[in-house]
Amino acid sequence: MTATTPDAATPSAPDWPHCRHGADPATDPVGCRGRLIEPYAGCLAHLSAADRSDYLARLQPGIDLDHRGTLFTGDLLCELLTALKDPATDRPRLGPVWFHEAWFSGDASFREVEFSGDATFSGAEFTGNTRFGQASFRADVLFNGAKFGGGAYFTGAEFSGSVWFNGAQFGGGAKFERVQFSGGAWFIVVEFGNGAWFRKAKFSGDARFEGALFNDYAGFTETLFERDSAIGPMVCVGTLDFSEAVFGSAVTINASAATLLCRRTRWTSTAALRLRYAAVDLSDAVVEYPVSIAARSRPFAMSGGEHLPEPHLTDPRVRITSLRGVDAAHLVLTDVDLTDTLFAGTIHLDQLRLEGLYTLAFTPSGLRRRGMRPMRWTPRRTLAEEHHWRAARLMCADGWTPAPEGEEVLEPAALAPVYRQLRKSFEDSKHEPGAADFYYGEMEMRRHAGDIPWSERSLLTAYWALSGYGLRASRAIGWLLLAMIATVLVMMLWGLPKEALKPTSAGTVHGQRITMTTGTPDPVNPDGPFRERLSTERFEKSLRVVINSVVFRSSGQELTTVGTYTEMVSRLGEPVLLGLAALAIRGRVKR
Repeated sequence: MTATTPDAATPSAPDWPHCRHGADPATDPVGCRGRLIEPYAGCLAHLSAADRSDYLARLQPGIDLDHRGTLFTGDLLCELLTALKDPATDRPRLGPVWFHEAWFSGDASFREVEFSGDATFSGAEFTGNTRFGQASFRADVLFNGAKFGGGAYFTGAEFSGSVWFNGAQFGGGAKFERVQFSGGAWFIVVEFGNGAWFRKAKFSGDARFEGALFNDYAGFTETLFERDSAIGPMVCVGTLDFSEAVFGSAVTINASAATLLCRRTRWTSTAALRLRYAAVDLSDAVVEYPVSIAARSRPFAMSGGEHLPEPHLTDPRVRITSLRGVDAAHLVLTDVDLTDTLFAGTIHLDQLRLEGLYTLAFTPSGLRRRGMRPMRWTPRRTLAEEHHWRAARLMCADGWTPAPEGEEVLEPAALAPVYRQLRKSFEDSKHEPGAADFYYGEMEMRRHAGDIPWSERSLLTAYWALSGYGLRASRAIGWLLLAMIATVLVMMLWGLPKEALKPTSAGTVHGQRITMTTGTPDPVNPDGPFRERLSTERFEKSLRVVINSVVFRSSGQELTTVGTYTEMVSRLGEPVLLGLAALAIRGRVKR
C-alpha cells in the first residue's frame, strides 16, 4: 500500500473477504466486517481459542498484517503485538499493515511499536484512549477518517514517511508532543474536540492544516517548521499558541482564532499571517525578515471554494495585544486594532509600518470628571499604557481603561520615548497629522514625568495651557481673543488719555525775529465713571491699538503710562499666540 496524495481515497464499504460471524439472513446478511483469516473460518476476533493460538504462533516480526474491519479489545491487541515482538529490540515490529475500518474497543496501545511498512488506519474507530507513544512509522501512514473517542497520544512518535489524518476526528485530547514528521503531515478537515498539543514537534516536510477545527486549545509551542508551510486556513475557538515556535522557511498562516500567541516565536524567513477574530500577542518575537500581519474581512475559503465555518467566534477584529520585545524593523501591520497594544519595550518602534485601516486608543470622549471638577479631554490617539497610568490616578480615572490584572503600570518617563518613536514612524511615512497626536502624548508624558526639573515642567505646563503644545489652534485663538479683549478693556479704561492731545505753540519776539515752540502736553489719565470711558469712540481707538499690536506695528496713538506698557506687552504676547495658532493649523493640514 502506497499513498501518494493527501486525498488518498478511503473505501466506504468493505471490499475484502470478511467474517460472517453472527450473520442473520433476515436482519444482517453480512455479519462481522472483520477480515477473514484463511484458512480459518473467521476474523481474528472470532477465531476459536485454539485457532487464534495457532495463528499467533505462526506470526513473525515484520510480517504483513491485514485485519481490516476487525474488532479489537485491549487484550486481543496486546496478544497480537506480543506475538510480533522482535527479540533484538524487545519491541513489536510490523510490516505493511491494514487496520482499515477496524474497531478498537476500550483503550488501545501501540506504544513503542515499529511499523516498517505502510500502515493504514483509515476509517478506524478508537473508543477509548489510544497510545502511539514512541512508535516509529518507517513508511507512509493513513489515518483518514479515523475517529478517536478518547485521548490520542502520539508523544515521541516518529513518522519517517508521510502521514495523513484527513477527515479524522479527535473527541478527546490529542498529543503530538516531540513527534517528528519527516515527510508531509496532512491534517485536512480534522476536528479536535478538546485540546491539541504539538509541543516540540518537528515538521521536516510540508505541514498542512487546511480546514482544521480546534474546539479548544491548539498548542504548537517550541515546534520547528523546517520547510515552506501553508498552515491553514483553520479555526481555533480557543487559543492558537505558536509560542517559541521556529519557522525555518517562508510560511503563510491563515487562521480564525480567539487568541493567537506568538511569544518568543522566531521567523527566520518571510511570513504572512492572515487572521480573523484573533487577539495577537507578539511579545519578544524574533523577526529576522519581513513579517506581515493583516486582518481578513471575509471568511476563509477551502480549496474547493466552500467557506470555512467559524463557530463561537464573535468579535471580527484582529487586535494586537503586545509588541513588547519585538524588533519592529521588519514588521508590517495592516487593518489591525491597536487599542490595547502594549508598545513599551518594542525595538525600532520608529520603523514600524502601519497600513490600511488601523485603530488606536483615544482619550475619553464627552464631559468627564476630574475629582469634583468637570472637564473635557482633548481628542487624540493615545497608548494603552497611558490609559493604564491615568486610570491608576484617583483624580482623573474617569473614562480611562485600567491595566489588566497583573500588568505593570508604567510611569510617564517610560512612555515619553515610546510616543517619540511612534511620532518619528508617522513622520517618516508623511503622516503629519497622526504624528501630531504622538507629539502631544510625548509632551504630556514629559510634563508629568518625575525626572523633569520643576522649571521645565512649569514651562511645559504654560505651553500646554496656551496652545496645547502648539497643536491646538482653538486654544491659542481663544487665548488670543481673550488677550485682545482684555487689552481693549484696559485701553478703554486706563490706556487712552482723558482727552485727545492737541499740540500747542508758543512764540518769543526778539526784535525783528520770532521764535516759535510747538509741544504736546502729557497725556491725562482718564477719570470719571467707568461707563463713561466705555464709549464707542474709545473702543474704536483701543481696537486699532490692539490690532496693530498683533501684527507688530505701533498704532501711533498717544497713550497713558498704563496704555504704553499695555501696548508693549500686547505687542510681545499676542503675536506669539497668533503664531501658535498658525503652527497648530499647519500641523493638522500638512502632508
